[in-house]
Amino acid sequence: MSVAERRFVTEISSFIDRTVSVTTIDGKTYTGTLTGIDPRSLSLCLSDARDDKGQIIPKIVLSGSRVAEILSAEKPFDLKGLAERLERVFPKMVKLYEKEGFIWVMDKIKVTQDGVVEGTGPAAERVQRVYQQFLQETKGG
Repeated sequence: MSVAERRFVTEISSFIDRTVSVTTIDGKTYTGTLTGIDPRSLSLCLSDARDDKGQIIPKIVLSGSRVAEILSAEKPFDLKGLAERLERVFPKMVKLYEKEGFIWVMDKIKVTQDGVVEGTGPAAERVQRVYQQFLQETKGG
């Protein structure tokens, strides 16, 4: 698999569990949570979907041959940007695990797009404050 192919699979995978809008080749649009995708065929599963007439569909599987485009309905969380910000506060103590979706700070504080999920004490509180500030700046800007 080439670097470009791996990057494509990574990008497509970043849509999982996010709200997407899918347009089919016949012009129908479905918006819902992407719960599964086959990177080779682009066949996909949406949960809690809504069609362009507003009809709610609990689960829908679309054949990749019928998919014209997949649009992200939400901006992905900038985990790398948060890691860079944390690095300024905690130099040489930040490890980014982008594919896994988390950051380790001081080998004991785990941060995800939802904030501090592991670790306690003053350092964890400081990490959470940096996270909150980062969130406000990226959503407001």
